Amino acid sequence: MMLSDRLCQEIDARRDDLIALTQDLIRIPTLNPPGENYREICDFLAQRLRGKGFEIELVRAVGTPGDSEKYPRWNVIARKEGAQPGECVHFNSHIDVVDVGLGWTTDPFGGELKDGKIYGRGACDMKGGLAASIIAAEVFVDLCPDFHGAVEISGTADEESGGFGGVAYLAEKGFFTPERVQHVIIPEPLNKDRICLGHRGVWWAEIETFGEIAHGSMPFLGDCAVRHMGAVMTEMEDSLFPALAQKRTDMPVVPEGAKQSTLNINSIHGGQAENEPDFNGLPSPCVPDSCRMVIDRRFLIEENIDDVQAEVMQVLKTVGERRDQFRYDVRELHRVLPTMTEKDAPVVQVVAKAIAATMGKEADYVVSPGTYDQKHIDRIGKLKNCIAYGPGILDLAHKPDEYVGVDDMIDSAKVMGRSLIDLLVKPEASAA
Repeated sequence: MMLSDRLCQEIDARRDDLIALTQDLIRIPTLNPPGENYREICDFLAQRLRGKGFEIELVRAVGTPGDSEKYPRWNVIARKEGAQPGECVHFNSHIDVVDVGLGWTTDPFGGELKDGKIYGRGACDMKGGLAASIIAAEVFVDLCPDFHGAVEISGTADEESGGFGGVAYLAEKGFFTPERVQHVIIPEPLNKDRICLGHRGVWWAEIETFGEIAHGSMPFLGDCAVRHMGAVMTEMEDSLFPALAQKRTDMPVVPEGAKQSTLNINSIHGGQAENEPDFNGLPSPCVPDSCRMVIDRRFLIEENIDDVQAEVMQVLKTVGERRDQFRYDVRELHRVLPTMTEKDAPVVQVVAKAIAATMGKEADYVVSPGTYDQKHIDRIGKLKNCIAYGPGILDLAHKPDEYVGVDDMIDSAKVMGRSLIDLLVKPEASAA
């Protein structure tokens, strides 16, 4: 029997272990914000993988956004050295999950198994992918103790809030250099027959308009900052949004609507702060002298970040030409450039071959509408040979009743295991 067939057979035999592992991970509520139970889940993963012969490093991202004594940003990196020198394959999964939200019909942290699906916050995004990579790696090292190179598995913090306490910090510390790691697979939920090559870019900024406070009964004595912001939004509707809709990309971005440039108004805050929930009085009558808007601009690999910013500045310039006393400030909050791994990259070719062998179809190639931790591996680690591949349906991420299919995890684990064989086992051994 071929080694790859034996590997797939063994993964099938560990179905119950895969289910239990996924449930255990879901039942650790690693909510971000604020960053709960990071150390608990890292210790859980460390104990499991240490028992399989992996060397463990626990790394706290001291001083990164959100890190505190109450909510320390912990990461775990597990490494298994082969018997012979060779390349390193790294599976990176984030351990944090987003807020639960409303509308659940199952326990968000119960890990309920029903009709072949495991439900819970993070089941799809991305504890199912983490569990699948662990099973794949464990089966591989059991069947191939003489493999060449190394296998790494990491559980990292804060991907949902930018990844600065996770992959970005580790990349800065040298964990993702091309000398240490040669192939990276991030098991994000992009569907089991898809390879995600990269993502669009993002520019977050806060726009603030200014006015003058005055009594609400005499607004003519003040200057309303909210009305100024209203004019900004009107100009965006009239000029910027139509212009963005005309920009299209050759990147295989999914879903279809994300093949154009987009702008989301994330939030608007104007005037007085909201009252505390236990206060039932009325606000004071004041003309607001400040209004802040956070924008989330997603841009294409064909666009330049300077042009992206200039388009927003042109909106503000146009408004200023039409309104007296228009004053504003713009503060950049976050920027990530688009990234896309080439289809002929080694990790892409190997995973595509494994998808075809496992599922009997050619792999689809996609690009994510939003960013994920590939941005840090690429820009900080300078490692281009990186993709996202994992089980789960992208549309379920961050939704109520999030789930991951057990069969999808099994198939994805087989793809990951076959990829390890191709990358770390000599041809004569893989035929045994």
